[in-house]
Amino acid sequence: MSDKHPIYRIQFVNNGEKYELYVRKLVSSSLFGFIEIGDFVWNTHSTLVVDTSEEKLRSEFESVENSYIPMHNVLRIDQVKKQGTAKITSLGDKITQLNRPIYTPNPKK
Repeated sequence: MSDKHPIYRIQFVNNGEKYELYVRKLVSSSLFGFIEIGDFVWNTHSTLVVDTSEEKLRSEFESVENSYIPMHNVLRIDQVKKQGTAKITSLGDKITQLNRPIYTPNPKK
């Protein structure tokens, strides 16, 4: 893949839902424990069929230049040849998100 501007699909958990977004900017953030994403890629609908999940994401991120995702919330990152449809998927009641710090200081020191 020698694309000048690669597209990344990032999947992460947020408030009990799995987010799947397409971005052109994906870097390790200078904020410890975060991934920085930006330059969001959205489908341009040429038909009347509108995906409500993608529209919800588009409105949530419409004024966002960069977003910082905690590393422990990231499920998967893929470099893809072309964009797909951004979506939100419910994880249901059977999934529990563990909010643990990445670094825990040693209390004996």
